[in-house]
Amino acid sequence: MNQFYYDAVTKMEEMGVDEEYIQGWQAGFLQNPQREEQRVTEAYEAGYGDGEEKSTDNFGNWVKS
Repeated sequence: MNQFYYDAVTKMEEMGVDEEYIQGWQAGFLQNPQREEQRVTEAYEAGYGDGEEKSTDNFGNWVKS
């Protein structure tokens, strides 16, 4: 796996980002197909889009309180 991916996932885990967002981000980054429609959540969808764009800008929006 490349260093950018590893560092981004580690950062999300350390920040306490929503697990659904992380899973979506990973799937988008790796260009995996999205989950089945009934299993897609708002956090997953947001993560998937950011992962596709290789963006780390929105991690803070998905930190669980």
